[in-house]
Amino acid sequence: MAHIAANLKDREGSLEFAALLGEIFNDNKSIEGSVVNGTVVNIDTEFAIVDVGLKSEGRIPLREFSLPGQSPEINMGDVIEVFVERMEGRDGLTSLSREKARREEVWTELEKSHEKEEKVTGVIFNRVKGGFTVDLGGAIAFLPGSQVDIRPIKDIAPLMDVPQPFVILKMDRPRGNIVVSRRAILEESRAEIRSEILENIAEGAVLEGVVKNITDYGAFVDLGGVDGLLHVTDLSWKRVNHPSDVLTVGQTIEVQVIRFNQESGRISLGMKQLESDPWDGFEKKYVKGEKFTGRITNITDYGAFVELEGGIEGLVHVSEMSWTKKNIHPSKLVSKSQEVDVVVLDVDTEKRRISLGIKQALENPWVAFEAERKVGDIVKGPINNITEFGMFIGVGEDIDGMVHLSDISWEDSSENALKAFEKGQDIEVKILDINSDNERVALGIKQLSDDPFQGAMEGVFKGAIVTGMITEVKATLVRVSVNDSVVGTIKKADLSRERSEQRTDRFAIGEKIDAKVLSVDAKNRKVDLSIKARELEEDKQALEEFGSTESGASLGDILGAALQDKPKDSK
Repeated sequence: MAHIAANLKDREGSLEFAALLGEIFNDNKSIEGSVVNGTVVNIDTEFAIVDVGLKSEGRIPLREFSLPGQSPEINMGDVIEVFVERMEGRDGLTSLSREKARREEVWTELEKSHEKEEKVTGVIFNRVKGGFTVDLGGAIAFLPGSQVDIRPIKDIAPLMDVPQPFVILKMDRPRGNIVVSRRAILEESRAEIRSEILENIAEGAVLEGVVKNITDYGAFVDLGGVDGLLHVTDLSWKRVNHPSDVLTVGQTIEVQVIRFNQESGRISLGMKQLESDPWDGFEKKYVKGEKFTGRITNITDYGAFVELEGGIEGLVHVSEMSWTKKNIHPSKLVSKSQEVDVVVLDVDTEKRRISLGIKQALENPWVAFEAERKVGDIVKGPINNITEFGMFIGVGEDIDGMVHLSDISWEDSSENALKAFEKGQDIEVKILDINSDNERVALGIKQLSDDPFQGAMEGVFKGAIVTGMITEVKATLVRVSVNDSVVGTIKKADLSRERSEQRTDRFAIGEKIDAKVLSVDAKNRKVDLSIKARELEEDKQALEEFGSTESGASLGDILGAALQDKPKDSK
């Protein structure tokens, strides 16, 4: 019995020891994956040795005891919270982590802040694909590039390693994912500022802003929470071709509120309004007819703009650029930034427009030519151009005179007369007319010789009776050569006073006839003749000479007597 009792006692002791071991084992097992307190028992160059009351100690890298960019803060004997990853690793040491312990603690606090939508403080410490990493006091969060600021930032360096507020957008503890936003903080602040600005803004107020965006028609300026439009016409009193010539994105500028619509919230801004208006009193200075020196600022198809002073520009129309060069693009006459002398031609104070002239500041070559030359002078010059209606001859510096087609030859006024000339050929011409007001000089070539038609016209005038030879017979008219070089025309109705005799087949080429001159066109060398008019003229003379039929003589007797007195060689 004693032996049995002894065995039972030993057995009970073994059970108690096993239970004790199980309890210790289970307790130790339960602290895996949890945060416990530990004591720093040693520190070397890379690790801190921490005793957490287990069979083995654990090593924690020193970098886990510092924030990004800072030195480790750990000393011998410090009691710290650590995260137990494994009881004993292959090296026999307990696997501990200070970083995970801090992260667990931080995660708990961050979850509370996220639920309450509170701001959290973090430090941007690294750039990654699509954004940046942020240390939220031990927990690492992702900051997307679009959530850094309200507008794109070229240089992120000033924001790195600087504690600043963030808003947690998303948390996933099992996956260890946190997404934060800095932009949300700025927008909230911006909304408050915007409301304050809109309450205090007024037309005429001078504000400071940052150029946010530039377009072809102006620039949008951030006034610290609210945007205003600065139109290109309100940038400067001077001509601005494009806003980018004056402004750059990110530039801080001072502007004045020109218009503010409280209903729509639209704000129109101006920069030039902060400067004195150069057009004030300009009409007293820029008097019509006065001469000034300016600079070409812009060239268009219709002229050039000349800046007389800062903010004062006038237009020189292409027609006022040169006395002699016509139908030419302004860019062929002047260049941008060129200084030119101009004369004020007109001033419109209401529309703020000044019309200028470049040629008026120069000597008028047409007036000079008229002073030097007179009608009838013979000059020599090159043929600069040949057209279907005549030729242009260089008769002075940049001055062309025109020889009309009708003034080339006495004999031929058709385009065939131009075939005897070619461009660049030097010829002599006579000045027929000078009109400096209309900038025209009329020239002639045929006037260099006498008109052969004038000699042939001796005795040929309206009402005269002439003798000629038929040179051409047509169905409707007869042509007659008078004085060998003058050609007359007799229409069918003028061939006889008798209607039955008004036939062209009664006449033959070479036959001589007498006819009366109806009209003379010396310019076109035309003479209209009439046999009918001559016959009626003879009847009238016969009646006057031999009496009327009332005196007893018949019309036949009178005509017979008249014919007897007519020379025998007349037919």
